[in-house]
Amino acid sequence: MSTLAPSKIVCLQSDGQFKNLEAEYVARLGDILASYLDPEQIAQCMRAYEFGAAAHTGQFRKSGEPYICHPVAVAISLAEMRMDADGITAAILHDVIEDTVITKPELAAQFNNEVAELVDGVTKLSKIENQSHAEAQAGNVRKMFLAMAKDLRVIIVKLADRLHNMETLGVMKPPKKRRIARETLDIYAPIANRLGMNSIRHKLEALSFESMYPLRYAVLSRAIKKARGNRRKIIDTIENTIRARLQEADFPCDVVGREKNIYSIYKKMVKKKIPLADVFDVYAFRIYCEDVDSCYRVLGIMHNLYKPIPGRFKDYIALPKENGYQSLHSVLIGPYAVPIEVQIRTHEMHRMSESGIAAHWLYKSEGDKTRNFQALANEWLKDLLEIQKSAGDSLEFIDNLKVDLFPQEVFVFTPRGEIIKLPRGATIVDFAYAVHTDLGNACVSARIDKQLIPLQTQLESGVTVEIITAEDARPNPLWLNYVITARARTAIRNRLKHIEEQGAAGLGRRLLENELLTMNVQLADISEGKVTALLKMMGLKTLDNLLEDIGLGNKMPFLVAKQLTQDDVHTHVKLNDSAKVQNRPLMIKGTEGMVVTLAKCCRPIPGDSIIGFFNPGKGIVVHQHDCHNHALIKKKQNNWLDVEWGEDTKGDFATEIRIEILNQRGSLATIATTISELESNIENVTVVDQDARVSVDLITLTAQNRVHLAKIMRRLKELSIVLKITRVKG
Repeated sequence: MSTLAPSKIVCLQSDGQFKNLEAEYVARLGDILASYLDPEQIAQCMRAYEFGAAAHTGQFRKSGEPYICHPVAVAISLAEMRMDADGITAAILHDVIEDTVITKPELAAQFNNEVAELVDGVTKLSKIENQSHAEAQAGNVRKMFLAMAKDLRVIIVKLADRLHNMETLGVMKPPKKRRIARETLDIYAPIANRLGMNSIRHKLEALSFESMYPLRYAVLSRAIKKARGNRRKIIDTIENTIRARLQEADFPCDVVGREKNIYSIYKKMVKKKIPLADVFDVYAFRIYCEDVDSCYRVLGIMHNLYKPIPGRFKDYIALPKENGYQSLHSVLIGPYAVPIEVQIRTHEMHRMSESGIAAHWLYKSEGDKTRNFQALANEWLKDLLEIQKSAGDSLEFIDNLKVDLFPQEVFVFTPRGEIIKLPRGATIVDFAYAVHTDLGNACVSARIDKQLIPLQTQLESGVTVEIITAEDARPNPLWLNYVITARARTAIRNRLKHIEEQGAAGLGRRLLENELLTMNVQLADISEGKVTALLKMMGLKTLDNLLEDIGLGNKMPFLVAKQLTQDDVHTHVKLNDSAKVQNRPLMIKGTEGMVVTLAKCCRPIPGDSIIGFFNPGKGIVVHQHDCHNHALIKKKQNNWLDVEWGEDTKGDFATEIRIEILNQRGSLATIATTISELESNIENVTVVDQDARVSVDLITLTAQNRVHLAKIMRRLKELSIVLKITRVKG
């Protein structure tokens, strides 16, 4: 006998209690196979059992039962899914390569190449010397997915194998039980969910929860059982009311009170920090209809019976989930003011939601209806194959796999197609440092899917990020306000400290002198009076303080150079956009002493994401980041910088809206009155288009910030004369 996996098998003498267990398993398997396979195929499966039993002779599970009982139990689960003969054969033999002397070529010779490939796909990799458990696990999962890409039955067998292992985990020691349960929750339950196999997913989650937290599971189970008894009367009342209303409308549908999954209840309690009573206060029901048209009609009946809660309706029939799940979801206010969660779907949709990709075998007579699940799974696997080609090792592949399995993390691409994993909420700067420290130190901005965006932008999964760098760029201390990864935060601090140690003032002097040189001026030529005036305006004591700020990235060298060459360095930051607000200072961080102009093409206001362009004669021209003038950004990359609104920015800022109103007497007066009531002034009105019924106008008005503007637009939209209203951005 070969060396066995010590974590799974022990050699014992079978006692009396397991004497007939093997025979019972085989008999049950034979009965199920007889219901859908041909005699020749059943004979192949039985031959696989005899072959496997001989190979596993002398091997026992830790519970004491003959080891062959485990693969036969896995085969029973697959037979209940109506798996084909080769799949059942592979399930019975899935451990012979790993735990016995049998080889893959021997399996191919005894059965066929298809069975051998399936068994090899499920078989774990040989353990490598000095390999950590995490690396071994990652390697096994990677191999399984590569085999799964060739044949989806690999993952079906593996999930059934894992389910039976979880069902018989009781004999394991607590540390090992917790490790296997954690692995199941991290990898196998999410895979089952991704493939639409909700029935297996719920079982895996519940068993894992019980193994990881047995006391919590027991307490929660008792509490749910007790609460269920108290809820029975309300459930029966609601169920009977729904069924009676559907019968009145001549829609004979099945109505079932739905039990919430215990692990889902636990996760919700932990995430929202609420007691069981608040989670279990929602009464859930499923309604099964004959066809899609009936689903939507029943939804209307339910909304007429009980009032729906706004914003709590989801149409997964028209827009199915990525795993193919379809259903209508709505939350209503039922009797006794209790919330009711209703799921409406066809019988076929319910079967598909429970079986997922396994429906391909379970409902072969409905092949066309299972094709979508097959296509979705194949598309996902195709993407994984592309990802694994660029994965350096198995741990990296596991990280890539989590793009779909773990939405609490974001995964973004570099221009070369490499995947970078970041925590949710990570920004462009976090990404740059995750790629390479030098890239983070030199970044000045970035493009997401070829669109310029500010450095503080939070990333979403699936986007491609291109970092724009500058040779003399340095980390900005302001980045520490929004980076969230420890790597980025540490690198920024280390770099700033390193610059300071090397002599930030010396670096700042070189940067400033380079900028002055482009203006045909030398630092020595600047009068002492101008330098003193600039220092006083900035609140600095010495020129070295200013040069140190430049070296540390607190001041932009070209802005300081411009300020030093101005005729009047006392010029305040003013708006040149509107006569009414011309004397109000615009608080833009990092542009002290410069004239700042708000671009009229997009008219940014506080709260907008902005970008600044240095324009000779105009100073800093501030645009919205999504301004349509992209050509300006592309042509003058060296002349723009990231800017932010100051925290105390106040004033009235001009912005423009496009409004379509009914062309009737008094309409414009009503619009003007409404705007005035909201503490805003109209600066200009332009009629763009007009006919006997509708007038399209451009209105330039003042707003304090985005929130103020949104309030104005919302109030205008409520007017009966307003047909459509949008903000003009270019």
